[in-house]
Amino acid sequence: MTGTEFLTVLTTTDSATKAEALARGAVEARLAACAQISAPVMSVYHWQGEIETAEEWQVLFKTTAACYEALEARLTEAHDYDTPEILAVPVVRGNAPYLAWLRAETAERP
Repeated sequence: MTGTEFLTVLTTTDSATKAEALARGAVEARLAACAQISAPVMSVYHWQGEIETAEEWQVLFKTTAACYEALEARLTEAHDYDTPEILAVPVVRGNAPYLAWLRAETAERP
């Protein structure tokens, strides 16, 4: 299966508890079919004129393009970073049964 109907969306946060809350909230709202948390990762970045280093937890959401705007809004609202990382990457190919499951889990419910 190909196309840009499906996305992986990445964010980071500074604790496992916050990462789980972001993941659980998106899955419960059916804005993502799945969210995976990887940790810890070391981030090195420019912030307010300085180079910062921080331990962070990455959250990778599996979703559809149709859910992106609502997922971004939810993450922005729930996130405590001033400028949260929210990056969407198109899925250009994938296992058809998995993508069908992803589509079904993010579909609007009656």
